[in-house]
Amino acid sequence: MDLARGLAVFGMYAAHVGPDPSEGGAVGFVMELSHGRASALFAFLAGFSIILITGRDAPKTGRVGRQAVAKVVIRALVLLAVGTGLTLTDTPVEVILAFYGLYFLLVLPLYRLGARPLAIIAGVGALALPQILYVVHHVLDADEPGGIWTWPADADGLVSLLFTGGYPALTWIPFVVAGMAVARLDLPATAVRLRLALTGAGLAVLGYGGSWLALRLVPGALAAVAESGWEDGGSAASAWWSDTWGYPSGDSPAELLVASPHSETTLSIVGNSGVAILVLVGCLAAVDAFPRLRRLARPVIAVGTMSLTAYVLHVVGIQVLGIEELPGSPLHVLLGFLVTVTVFATLWSRFFRRGPLERLLGKAAELARLVH
Repeated sequence: MDLARGLAVFGMYAAHVGPDPSEGGAVGFVMELSHGRASALFAFLAGFSIILITGRDAPKTGRVGRQAVAKVVIRALVLLAVGTGLTLTDTPVEVILAFYGLYFLLVLPLYRLGARPLAIIAGVGALALPQILYVVHHVLDADEPGGIWTWPADADGLVSLLFTGGYPALTWIPFVVAGMAVARLDLPATAVRLRLALTGAGLAVLGYGGSWLALRLVPGALAAVAESGWEDGGSAASAWWSDTWGYPSGDSPAELLVASPHSETTLSIVGNSGVAILVLVGCLAAVDAFPRLRRLARPVIAVGTMSLTAYVLHVVGIQVLGIEELPGSPLHVLLGFLVTVTVFATLWSRFFRRGPLERLLGKAAELARLVH
């Protein structure tokens, strides 16, 4: 888990302070792999963590169960507060922490369910919620042509977290629920890992491959996407997997056929979920198959144990250095961020089990003991 989290942190750093993927080449390709997929992996692992807190083998019940639920609620509220605080600094980063806090609260009622019902809910959510979001954005919103609804001014914060922000809960909840479903499985079993790896690969092919086919086989789809006014002016042919084209403008329903990581479509959720599953299974298998890997990967694992600290540090670093264009920094800037957080995490882990912010979060969660 910590190895996967560490990789997600590195991916988030690459997405924010790495070179612009549109520059192309091997570096651009690697940078593009991180965009959207790192944050989806974080959301997936967040669901896994909820099950670890509330009982993985069996849901905790009684007073212990209520305290576990309280711990999740406290963590969610802290993330909402920290995320909101970072956002108010006008950082160029689209801070995801407040969104994560809301995800925790929205999925918490599902913590007693088993793997199968959780997987079904994640699948139904991936199929239905992007279409609902499209309707909310482009049919109901009075700011859009033909829109019929005006959001109350005092609802901006919640509306952003649910619908209009960079990581709207409506289309990111499936990642969290999928992580909860995987956490319920018997992951040490080889057969389970194999089936999970095949599932992840199948989802990735279905999401990205399905988008590639749909854009070319549905009459007029690729042309409609190309004319729909996306921002960056890249080739619409890359919209089946890459953000280098830009972000959907909502001018055409054909945009629902793309799978670029931040397009908030069914196909993007399916593809990104497959990648998240493959990363987790790959980390589990690699550490078990190669015992020395745990020692070699210890710096990355250390970063994973303090992912909240690492995330906040990189936002602060971006502010201090005055970086305004994200992405687009030279490669050496990214390497500097990666080396700094890895060295810090490695040294810190020699004296403490958890990162500085994780320790504070744990202290706050101790309030759950007051629950009877």
